Amino acid sequence: MIHLLRQHIQTRLGNDVSGLEDVLTTFKERHIKRGELVVRQGENCDHVYYIASGCLQVFVYDADVNETTRDIVIEDNWCADLISFGGSQPATENIKAVEPCILLAINRADFYHLMQTVPQFDKVYRQILEASYANSVYRINTFVSLSALDRIKWLMDYRPKLMSRLSSKLIASYLGISQETFSRLKAKI
Repeated sequence: MIHLLRQHIQTRLGNDVSGLEDVLTTFKERHIKRGELVVRQGENCDHVYYIASGCLQVFVYDADVNETTRDIVIEDNWCADLISFGGSQPATENIKAVEPCILLAINRADFYHLMQTVPQFDKVYRQILEASYANSVYRINTFVSLSALDRIKWLMDYRPKLMSRLSSKLIASYLGISQETFSRLKAKI
């Protein structure tokens, strides 16, 4: 699976890949079962994960212990509780495998060592952070202004694979609507 990470990094860097082998050797492959927590709220997030295959849910529990989904992250993307990872503090959210996953994990010490010694790794990381931030802001701003029906249409237009991969309950949580509302409105489309 390391070949997928190599390809991902090369796509971002082009021919400027010196130090790439040093980067790749620091990642460890982890096989995660469906339903397994990768990061638990309240515990430190000690790794950043590249998703080679599978799908992760990033969520918190509301006051009624219902899952409120912040993001769904699929293969060829990165996932971590960055506040916990960067600040060595308890995670504020949970990360769970929605499907069986193969993750490539890098621990905090190796991550910061690469940031200092391999300029291209720092460049890739900045690109990933910027894209993640832009995606989150876009999604939040879009969802604030959209009706529930329009959120479903947005998902069908911009993340159509999720509709066939995820349960109605998880999609509804991601869209910020009830499962009943999701099912009723989806039938209208």
